[in-house]
Amino acid sequence: METPLSNSGNPPPKPTQRAPLALSGLDFKLLKVFKAVVEAGGFSAAQNELNVGLAAISKQISDLEIRIGMRLCTRGREGFHLTEEGRLVYQASIDLFASVDNFRDRLSSAQNELIGDLGVGVIDNTITDPNSPLVAALKRLNDQSPKVRFQLQASQLDEVERGVVEGRLVAGIVPVYQKREEFDYYALYEERSQVYCALGHPLFEVPDAEISSQMLKDHECVNHRYAIHRDKLNFARYDSFSASATQVEAVALLVKTGRFIGFLPQHYAATLVAQGQFRALRPELINIVTPFNLILRHNTVRSPLVKAFAQALGVDLKAPI
Repeated sequence: METPLSNSGNPPPKPTQRAPLALSGLDFKLLKVFKAVVEAGGFSAAQNELNVGLAAISKQISDLEIRIGMRLCTRGREGFHLTEEGRLVYQASIDLFASVDNFRDRLSSAQNELIGDLGVGVIDNTITDPNSPLVAALKRLNDQSPKVRFQLQASQLDEVERGVVEGRLVAGIVPVYQKREEFDYYALYEERSQVYCALGHPLFEVPDAEISSQMLKDHECVNHRYAIHRDKLNFARYDSFSASATQVEAVALLVKTGRFIGFLPQHYAATLVAQGQFRALRPELINIVTPFNLILRHNTVRSPLVKAFAQALGVDLKAPI
């Protein structure tokens, strides 16, 4: 059924002065729809997340635009794009819902019960690492506070960091190559990596005793673009990076061609080694250690839910590194 808002066409011209917007329950609903559309990357992609049809989503966004008197996005053959006002409203909606969650967390904490959404970003392909405390922490938190809703996002490093900075994620568990001032860092565990080649590579059948550091440098190596370690240059040259990848699995796929060597976490490569597909080269010599930290946005209030998550991880929030 059409409403007067949806029949009124484009949003009205902005008046020179508007009365302060008094948010209603409907406004919260429309803002949640808008936030979901932005994070999904468009109307069509948001249908599964919102469990409503395309026409309903379009109408709700139009209603929101009319309600606040701003054009928030463009949509059509050119794709989905936010306007400058849309970016402002999206960031403000993140802050709004974070404040609501914090309010709810404080009330539930006073009632000795945690509820709310826990958005955590983790780096891809860490499920096989026995040193990671994440799975045990999630299980412990779920046992203690079953009404907490987990929102776990696995992606590459820059995506996790961006999510924490923008407030879409309250925490990240990431490898640390260099610290950024936007975050507070808390030590969790270390990941060990070695250099590998695959069946069919010229070094696969060469005994370790015959493989020198210089010999490794003579072979093409995959550049894992965000995994920056100075120690790698002892075994690979910058000009040998004729292939690059941003994720662990992408590195492994390139190594599997038999044309490249590459650095991979031991826990990830273990199955491929056991299957006879991969081989670690000079493992007694080459061990790259990467610290993994919990990251939280700097200078933000730690909600009871974040504190409970940190405690489940065994992290003291009073002791950043």
